[in-house]
Amino acid sequence: MKWPAFGYVRATTLDDVFRLQAEHGDGARLLAGGQTLLATLAFRLSEPELLVDITRVAELRGVALQGGTLRIGALTRHAELGRDPLVSRHAPLLTEAVPFIAHPAIRNRGTIGGSLAYADPAAELPACVVALDATLVLVSAQGERRVKAEAFFTGLLETALRTGELIAAVEVPVATPALRSTIVEVARRSGDYAMAGLAACVALEGSRVAAARLAYFGVGNGPVLARGAMAALQGQVLGAAGIAQAQAALARDLDPPSDLHGPPGMKRHLARVLTQRALSRFLPANEAAA
Repeated sequence: MKWPAFGYVRATTLDDVFRLQAEHGDGARLLAGGQTLLATLAFRLSEPELLVDITRVAELRGVALQGGTLRIGALTRHAELGRDPLVSRHAPLLTEAVPFIAHPAIRNRGTIGGSLAYADPAAELPACVVALDATLVLVSAQGERRVKAEAFFTGLLETALRTGELIAAVEVPVATPALRSTIVEVARRSGDYAMAGLAACVALEGSRVAAARLAYFGVGNGPVLARGAMAALQGQVLGAAGIAQAQAALARDLDPPSDLHGPPGMKRHLARVLTQRALSRFLPANEAAA
């Protein structure tokens, strides 16, 4: 299909963006990597009056360490995220997630801000920022506000973004030596959307779980934080028994809808399998092999 007719303008500052949004209202759409937006244009799911290109807005770029927080600009492309040394050192879950995202051509154009703003329930990065207990920095002409990642995703393709707001950055707590993280998923082919996936962060004190955050994707209307499974792990020695308890708790945590990949029962089964795979990575080598 062909795109609808629309205007195009390149903004160079946030003030430019806010001015154009004020002038055009809902008729203005932001263009960053364009990996989701351009597809919606092709299928006439979106018919904006004006595309506002924000790729040259310097305030939305860069990765920096600020005290105990890693700040990642919203325009950071997936490929940049995957090779940035600060991300690799202080938020390795994001580095590990990048190869799962679509294909190289997509990773070279898509941005972390775009992925979070479009909130695809099968996308990896929304689940990762929830697992990492990240904070999203949102800006508008009225100022700046911060929203915890787990509160940002409000429904199917819906977020806490207000009219006139955009994501400026993601702030991630710096990983501690006790933190273990990983991401696992099941997809029909490499690069396909995940049938089900899990981004997991576990803090260990010796062999016991001090804290855990398990964010599932592809099994709900957005990232699903499995609070029951997390509570089942809390204070437990991480081993076969603890993992089994977490798997059992998923029956209450997850209520996946049917989709093109399969029915709810299959999704729950995949989630249990992925829980075993992810948590087993944090076991001592001899236990994991067993």
